[in-house]
Amino acid sequence: MKVTFYGQSCFLVETMGKKLLFDPFITDNPLAKNIDPKKIEADYILLTHAHGDHISDAVSIAKRTGALIISNYEITNWAKAQDLKAHPINHGGKWQFDFGFCKYVNAVHTSSFPDGSYGGNPGGFVIWNNEGCFYHAGDTALTMDMKLIPMTCPPLDFAMLPIGDNFTMGYKDAAFAADFIECNQIIGCHFDTFGYIEIDKKEAKAAFEAKNKNLMLMKVGSTWAK
Repeated sequence: MKVTFYGQSCFLVETMGKKLLFDPFITDNPLAKNIDPKKIEADYILLTHAHGDHISDAVSIAKRTGALIISNYEITNWAKAQDLKAHPINHGGKWQFDFGFCKYVNAVHTSSFPDGSYGGNPGGFVIWNNEGCFYHAGDTALTMDMKLIPMTCPPLDFAMLPIGDNFTMGYKDAAFAADFIECNQIIGCHFDTFGYIEIDKKEAKAAFEAKNKNLMLMKVGSTWAK
């Protein structure tokens, strides 16, 4: 698996010959000013919830690439209304795609479209196949439901967790989340994009090291391979 970080909560994961794009928010992200969304290819676009900093580039990328949008019922209805291909999935459910299994799991957050309309309940994704298993938490608080992930899914090789605080859990809670999901390799997201979520990176890494976990803070545009 190869992981590229495009800022905020946007990742491209290449696995089983497919490109999975999560929560594309690039054009309006000042930290991603060197990323051209018109050059990003995707076979699937997975949306954790409807907030603008997670869906703003989804329509344009999906129309250009023909990518299938995977998300909750409300978001996929929104996508279909714009003549996009979409597969609805809801909490606790899983589906086998050509890239592997995809399970939609709980997140504690809010979800509305930029115009204020209802975006359904927020969630996260656990993806697994012969190359490994990972979890994209989306925007969430620390929740006991995370303990269900190692009980119901294969062991995680890595996870993307929000660490910016204020709108999501901060890095101290995220370190507890790493314990809950029984994962030692964490990629931080949803931090530093704007003032409310700026973090002390040394303190964040130390919080994870104290629990014998590794926190990776990827630079926007960088790639990591499992």
